[in-house]
Amino acid sequence: MTTRPPLPPFSREDALQKVRLAEDGWNTRNPEKVSLAYTPETRWRNRSTFLTGRAEVQAFLKEKWSKEREYRLIKELWAFTDNRIAVRFAYEWQDMEGRWFRAYGNENWEFDENGLMRERHASINDLPINEADRLFHWPQGRRPDDHPSLSDLGL
Repeated sequence: MTTRPPLPPFSREDALQKVRLAEDGWNTRNPEKVSLAYTPETRWRNRSTFLTGRAEVQAFLKEKWSKEREYRLIKELWAFTDNRIAVRFAYEWQDMEGRWFRAYGNENWEFDENGLMRERHASINDLPINEADRLFHWPQGRRPDDHPSLSDLGL
């Protein structure tokens, strides 16, 4: 069985690392790579979409990132316990017509003993923004370590 350290039960440092690893993965916009962080039978609720299994997750992410151009995400630890982590996040993206949005959300994660996420519950709201109001300007990919956090940005 594949493991994805850090493994539960989580310390604060483990939870912080798990959140950053998830952010880094999603910022690759690679559905196959991202899906490997989840159990083969993972269960998701993403807004009003319900998914089961890695294949559905991959298809969902492929479709998502084909529509959400210039995607950049920041996640921040909110709370954690033995095998659960709660995060808040924001991401900016541009639609096919060139309009900009900032999505705000919360996720609740539950992990198995191998550190794979077996459940993900995400609540997300999109806010239209002007291009001049964008805050996430790093080159596509991993957020630089010195880039401000959500809290630092007042989000």
